Amino acid sequence: MPIIEIKDLAKKYPLPDNKSETFFAVNGISLSIEAGEIYGILGPNGAGKTTTLEMLEGLNDIDGGSATIDGIDVAKEPFKVKQIIGVQLQANEYFDNLSLLELLTLFGALYDRIIDPNDLLAKVHLQEKAQAKPANLSGGQKQRFSIACALVNEPKVLFLDEPTTGLDPQAKRNLWDLVLELNGAGMTIVLTTHNMEEAETLCQRIAIMDHGEVVAEDTPQQLILKHAAEPPEAPLHGNIEDVFLALTGHGLRE
Repeated sequence: MPIIEIKDLAKKYPLPDNKSETFFAVNGISLSIEAGEIYGILGPNGAGKTTTLEMLEGLNDIDGGSATIDGIDVAKEPFKVKQIIGVQLQANEYFDNLSLLELLTLFGALYDRIIDPNDLLAKVHLQEKAQAKPANLSGGQKQRFSIACALVNEPKVLFLDEPTTGLDPQAKRNLWDLVLELNGAGMTIVLTTHNMEEAETLCQRIAIMDHGEVVAEDTPQQLILKHAAEPPEAPLHGNIEDVFLALTGHGLRE
């Protein structure tokens, strides 16, 4: 059963060199995301994937169309939506003098919840860092702690925006394991990524965006079969990166 329904969702901004005209960063996309699914949104910089997440999270106004999460209209009831979602951003700032335990307790209070911060740290495998300050964590530990913060309100849907960017291979794999653990416990996860292996490993379904539109949506396996012709002189089929290049014509970071 879908937990997220997006219909003709749109967001426009003024053109940088002509403020009197606008362009669509997200141009009328429609998606249906199932409860308990890991759903990936891929696209080059400027494709509209982060803007899409920001509208779903209530962090950016919706200019056209509609979006509901667990039956709640995001535009009409943004605060109610925020009670059932968790958001892990690309970058986070914390109070420098508070430990991880203290920060999680503070975030729980903001949601009017009495939480067990040690339990949250255990979920993200940071028990041994309970008294540490965020500044003293490694890159991978910071990402896992940001997910712990996003779990404070026991969300039904967790949004991850490029969660492994800048991480070394081991930290990346650790975070993948965490995402799979959370999903295995029933959590719906929506993520954006520039990492093709990540999308192919984690996601049950993928939407590929380009120029504000969804150009393809399916399981990783079906996308490969449909769009990635077998490489010449190679017995194996292509992969999700081949699909992406075939559909958009350029690399993710262009």
